[in-house]
This record gives sequence, structure tokens and C-alpha cells, in this order.
Amino acid sequence: MKNIVVAIIVIFTFASCQQSQKIGFVDNSKLINEYQEKIDIQDKLQAKIKTYEARRDSVRQAFQLEINEAELKSRKMSQADLQKLSQELQQKDQVIAQRDQFEQQQIAQESQAQNDSLIKKVRNFVKDYGTKNGYDFILGSNEAGSVMYGKEASDLTQEILDALNVAYKKN
Repeated sequence: MKNIVVAIIVIFTFASCQQSQKIGFVDNSKLINEYQEKIDIQDKLQAKIKTYEARRDSVRQAFQLEINEAELKSRKMSQADLQKLSQELQQKDQVIAQRDQFEQQQIAQESQAQNDSLIKKVRNFVKDYGTKNGYDFILGSNEAGSVMYGKEASDLTQEILDALNVAYKKN
């Protein structure tokens, strides 16, 4: 009788230790790149880029016409007037180049901010999905093998960070 009770306790102990965890994964690039909001953001950004390129090309063409006119006028100018005109054109060219660079930077910054926001939104959605559907982990498949969601009890981040800091201080 004692052996049966011990056997039942051992079976229940092993059964409780064998609790399986629900784990899933996502293909990060497919999840992001095929997400409709990402596609819409890219379409809007492409439209902005086309508008910028059209404006840039128009300004450059107008400036090239001004240079051509200046070349025609330069034949009749004195050396001092020619030098003054050359400086004015160089300054105008620098202003145009700076404006181009500024607009390119604005577009790049906007793109980066939207991508960062989108990634954050997707991660939060995956976390909520994992919570609502009883997942212990949702792994993201990519070259780095990142984890996109994990229960707080299973999060070893702080523990490992503390250990790394202790090892760093020793060196």
C-alpha cells in the first residue's frame, strides 16, 4: 500500500514537472513587409519622394537655364562683373544643394520614425496576441533569432544583465 501511495506521488510530481509551454514563432520580415499599414506607409513615402524629386529637378532645370543665360551674358561683361556673377551662381548652387540635403534628411527621418513606430506597434500586437492566446513564448524568426514575446517570469534579461555587469566590473 505504501508503495502505491509513493508511486502515485511520484507520478503526480513528474506530471506537474512535465507541464508543457505553448510556443509559437513568426517570420519577422514577412510579418512586417506584408502588413498593410507598412505597405500604405511605403506608398505615401514613395509619393513624397516623387514630389521631392520633381521639385528638385524643376529647380535644377531652372538653375541650369540661369547658368546658360549667364554664359551668354558673360561674353559682354567685365572681369569684375563676371567674377561677381560667378560668386552669385555658386552661392545659389550651394543654397539649392543645402535645400536638397535638408529635404532628403527630412524624408529619411520621417521614414525611420514611421518604421520604428510600426515595429513597436507590431511587437505590442504580438505580445497582446500571445497573452490572449496563452502563449508562453512567441519567437521571431530572423538571423538574430529574437524573442518577440515572453512571460515576465521567464524573462531573464535583468538577471543576465546583472551578471554581465558584475563580470565587467571584475575586469
